[in-house]
Amino acid sequence: MSRVVFVVYDGIQPLDLVGPHEVFGHADVLTGGGHRREVVAPAAGPVRAAGGLCLHAGHAVADLPPDGVDTLVVAGGQGVDRARHDRALVDWIATAAAGARRVTSVCSGVFLLAAAGLLEGRRVTTHWAREEQLRREHPGVTVDCDPIFIRDGPVWTSAGVTAGMDLALALVEDDHGREVAHSVARELVLFLRRPGSQSQFSVPLWQARPATDPIREAVAAVNAAPGARHGIPDLAARAGLSTRHLQRRFTAELGLPPGAYVERVRVEAARRALAEADDPVEAIARRLGFGSAETLRRAFHRHVGVAPSDYRERFRALGEHT
Repeated sequence: MSRVVFVVYDGIQPLDLVGPHEVFGHADVLTGGGHRREVVAPAAGPVRAAGGLCLHAGHAVADLPPDGVDTLVVAGGQGVDRARHDRALVDWIATAAAGARRVTSVCSGVFLLAAAGLLEGRRVTTHWAREEQLRREHPGVTVDCDPIFIRDGPVWTSAGVTAGMDLALALVEDDHGREVAHSVARELVLFLRRPGSQSQFSVPLWQARPATDPIREAVAAVNAAPGARHGIPDLAARAGLSTRHLQRRFTAELGLPPGAYVERVRVEAARRALAEADDPVEAIARRLGFGSAETLRRAFHRHVGVAPSDYRERFRALGEHT
């Protein structure tokens, strides 16, 4: 029996605990056991999660030995900013982590790992809304908030909320292999093993709102028809600006140049097409303005982290078992 210890505190995001806890639980049902799950908090007993849901911690840090922990899972949530100043909690995490095989965090739980001195020189992720705070407060940590989870040696960190379940599936695969992880995902009706490199961003998250009408016109044209001609001259004509002025204004208002914006919108459209239809990749590439399947493949790898065929296969596998 390996000990999987979940660290909680008042103000956690409840799914950061319940999601990974259920993933390990279902893995144990399939394998006949293997994980002893424990929940620890600054004090044993009721823990009030963000939103008011009341959870229960079976142990207090004062009475649960930190030695012998195999996998440490630190939940995130609004309460992390107070919890990371709890010296007893942070010290317990640091001591447990020193002997643990794996140290993980979900969402903003990464701030507790940082407070415990576990992240210096490592590459980590967290919820996209916390990216700048983590960069500012911990300059010795490499923060990459595009992937849904990252493994750097024994330290695994994940993006927000449901990404904790993706992380837990990866941990189960690490323990029991691919088939068990897939069986757990099917049982929980989850997307089968979203790869850690998959972006946590979709268009509504990364897309800034244009500040002026000319750029709004250009953006609306791209979103309405991703596969149409959207070269710099085409967008400049749509906006009624010179090409140079368009590029300057576009980049200033949206934070990225027109060509990069067009590519991201097209990749998002390709993701939907791959998940919802059976059209050949080559046909999708032509329809969405990539020109060839190879160009789509390269763009997909840049933004999603997997090949279009692999992305489609994961959605098909999920559909076969739901």
